[in-house]
Amino acid sequence: MSVTLQAEPFDPGALLTAFAAGRAETGAIASFTGLARAEQGTTTTLELEAYPGFTDAAIAEMVAAAVGRFGLQDALVVHRIGPIAPGEAIVFVATAAAHRRAAFEACDHLMDWLKSRAPFWKKEVGPGGARWIEPTQQDRTDAARWDGDPK
Repeated sequence: MSVTLQAEPFDPGALLTAFAAGRAETGAIASFTGLARAEQGTTTTLELEAYPGFTDAAIAEMVAAAVGRFGLQDALVVHRIGPIAPGEAIVFVATAAAHRRAAFEACDHLMDWLKSRAPFWKKEVGPGGARWIEPTQQDRTDAARWDGDPK
């Protein structure tokens, strides 16, 4: 299990290749890559702020919970912080499990949590100025479906 917050761009394909290497007992790997959007030209930069030692610890705690909940063999989260241009990768999540359903569900679960509950502060900057952004109602609804009894 690994969680990395970084300002530098990353290559999702290289991350997936490295994550998949040497997994003789893994039956499934699911991955997700999130990209920054230009929002029809209203956003020139997405800025993500995190509190070192707090944000990464909170994400690691959620990843560990997902490993247990879904019976994962491994999980990887790489998340950008700082300024991110449209088209650049923001987040990469990969999950490894013996069977596909667990890998898919865990990846979906982790992304729902990262999108709506991870302690990041997000700001869109564009020609019209800067504005702080919050999770949408759909983001909250997506995350809420995982609350309660896991089975």
